[in-house]
Amino acid sequence: MRNIKLILEYDGTSYCGWQIQPKVPTVQGCLEKSLSCVFKREIKTVAAGRTDAGVHATGQVVSFTIENRVSLSAIKPAVNSCLPENIRVKKAKEVDLDFHAQRSALSRVYRYIIYNDSFLPPFYSRFVQQVPFPLTIEKMKYASDFLLGEHNFSSFESQGSPTSSSWRRIDKISFVCRRKFLIIYIKANSFLYKMTRNIVGTLVEIGRGKIPRSQMKVILEARDRRIAGPTVPPQGLYLVRVSYGRNNRQLSV
Repeated sequence: MRNIKLILEYDGTSYCGWQIQPKVPTVQGCLEKSLSCVFKREIKTVAAGRTDAGVHATGQVVSFTIENRVSLSAIKPAVNSCLPENIRVKKAKEVDLDFHAQRSALSRVYRYIIYNDSFLPPFYSRFVQQVPFPLTIEKMKYASDFLLGEHNFSSFESQGSPTSSSWRRIDKISFVCRRKFLIIYIKANSFLYKMTRNIVGTLVEIGRGKIPRSQMKVILEARDRRIAGPTVPPQGLYLVRVSYGRNNRQLSV
């Protein structure tokens, strides 16, 4: 038995999220169909993060087991030849049998890309979220500090979450400004349903002056989704990195 780890990159625009669902296109469905074609048997995969409909990835980690002795170097080109062009295997590696893409993960990093201008070039429309009004980045940075550490993030959890606990740990939130682009990175041990998009929506409201920056602490402690900001659209969100322990380090991306 062999345990294979893949790093995927995909444009999530045309998919109803990662997880297989009946009668709709999903990233997992496309990948498993391609893997089954290559290995001539049904393949089931596990992913580090179940990205939602329209969400992208540049560093999604997937694991699956096989008995086939096909060369490791042949897996990437063989699977890519069966995948649609908007999903690609970036790297493949054989790992210990106890490695599990989801359970072995120690942290994940998501980024959200905002195009801060009144005019959005059509080439960006599938991959960023336009915010047409000015944003005060310093206010957003100040407010984000309240979220660092381990907290109950119920205020940023949308209905339909499959988890029983709303406690998560955010290790880092950073902001990168590149001309009209504002990129927000959030690193946490794991994320609740739509947690990143709800945090970013709240930060945008603070950046435009709709919510006072100090209100973030009140929102967090209230544990009430109704008083936080709106959920930003999915097209600006990317899963970019998943980190594992020393014995299961992620392939570089």
